[in-house]
Amino acid sequence: MTLRESLLARLSEWLPAGDGRHSMTHTDRGRTVTLAADRADSLSCLVWELAVAPTEPTTVALRDWAAAVATRTTGLMEPLTVHEIDAGRGEAVLRSTAPSAKGGALAYYEVTLNADGRAVVRRFHGSKATPGREQVAFALTHEVLAKLADDIAG
Repeated sequence: MTLRESLLARLSEWLPAGDGRHSMTHTDRGRTVTLAADRADSLSCLVWELAVAPTEPTTVALRDWAAAVATRTTGLMEPLTVHEIDAGRGEAVLRSTAPSAKGGALAYYEVTLNADGRAVVRRFHGSKATPGREQVAFALTHEVLAKLADDIAG
């Protein structure tokens, strides 16, 4: 069973009760997937943050990993592109190639990859009229969420 398959099975069983943000952790194939969601049902989640990390200490070739994640990740509303690689900090940032525009607002995904193998996916919202950005929740089906985690894990 792949990480994608085991995570998909786990997500279908996960039905958090009550209001507020809930979290779930799943470990398989040498990776730990941590999900923070504002809502979850039998088919989808309103994701606040998705994190993928190796279970054992590791070092990755950041530039290669960033390029591979940008190429493999196909289930999001916008494709990803490598935005920045900071070798000194051991961090790469991928963002939506072209943010989604709705009125005067822009929304985009951001994936932060660390040289130690950790990755975090978030979505941000900003206004053309106002500087700054804010993190927002984003809806993904369980199938897309499991694929995204697997795409990042490689």
